[in-house]
Amino acid sequence: MTLEPVAYRDGPVDLSGMLYRPVGKPRAAVAVFPTILNPTPAVEAKARALAEAGYVALIADFYGQSPADFPAAVALSTDLRADPARYRKRLAAALDALSRAAPGLRQAAIGFCMGGQAVVELAREGADLVAVASFHGLLDTGAPAEPGTVKARILVCHGDADPLVPREQVVAFWEEMDRAGANWHFHAYSGVVHGFTNPNRPPAGGPVAYDASADRQSWAAMLSLFDEVFG
Repeated sequence: MTLEPVAYRDGPVDLSGMLYRPVGKPRAAVAVFPTILNPTPAVEAKARALAEAGYVALIADFYGQSPADFPAAVALSTDLRADPARYRKRLAAALDALSRAAPGLRQAAIGFCMGGQAVVELAREGADLVAVASFHGLLDTGAPAEPGTVKARILVCHGDADPLVPREQVVAFWEEMDRAGANWHFHAYSGVVHGFTNPNRPPAGGPVAYDASADRQSWAAMLSLFDEVFG
């Protein structure tokens, strides 16, 4: 496995991704969207695991900078997500960068927390992705999917006790996906809160906790879906 920086742009904003290449011929290319804090050690570990499983993996850059702390990350995230079209354009820039770095490969996208919302936003937009997997991602949106738009298979792995994604938001997501005619799977883990894939306690604290079983089960579900769609 090798690691290399990838510089790309969204209009005037300079962005910097991290690309992990597997040993041997890659199975597919996967965009990895990080948390609200941008890349963290936990997200980097997931990208390495993808490369070890045979995928080219690009960790995307939300902001073009590393937030100084959690409040700074919230401010950057709030500004970026205020306009769904602008937000999706930033996300699509990462897919373009991945296409240039790994031409000819079919693509998927996965994401964690804010990144989990990001990959569902790409699916809603009709991005040319084979599959997306959201881990403890937000499910609300300012631009719901239109019927017939969603191309990607969707996997959502959700902590049922996540206070950031209440059940009414879950049900609204199901209904939105049904109206859109999407092919979706939804895995919920009882008693599990936000951030269940991250064994490192985030600096902001809050309703976030690692859950080893949910982490293992959700990752296995993603790998199984990838086996199904990529062969």
